[in-house]
Amino acid sequence: MACWLVYLLAACGSAPPRPELLPDRQTKRAEFSEQGNEVTLYALGLIDTGYRFGGKNPEAGLDCSGMVSYIYNKAAGVKISGSAADIARKGRQIERSSLRPGDLVFFNTRNAPFSHVGVYIGEERFVHAPSSNGRVRIDQMNANYYEQRFVAARSYFD
Repeated sequence: MACWLVYLLAACGSAPPRPELLPDRQTKRAEFSEQGNEVTLYALGLIDTGYRFGGKNPEAGLDCSGMVSYIYNKAAGVKISGSAADIARKGRQIERSSLRPGDLVFFNTRNAPFSHVGVYIGEERFVHAPSSNGRVRIDQMNANYYEQRFVAARSYFD
């Protein structure tokens, strides 16, 4: 009987498993979202659209934040506006490793954080409206120029 009591007390007194040994219970993002896919397809449809500083529609030309605002409104019904920095402030911060199509990627291209924004389309690529080359295009996030200037990623979707 004494052995049984010692065993029972030892079992009750054992420490709970350490959190790092428990399975990850954080909510993992789905690999894609319907809204994100719509945003991606819409962004791809704007490839070669002309660049215009302050541009907010494809007919007149687009700058980076105008392009993102236009795409999100038309493709997903999400109204966002303002500069790239304004758009970054309103989105939910995510890790670069958690990016999925339709999320937004931000860069420091004018010695100012969040001075440029693009739409992530998968496989380390994004669509954006850079002032250089004067056209909406796809670039690689791991290209030397963008890799050095990457600041953050944001999501507007679950």
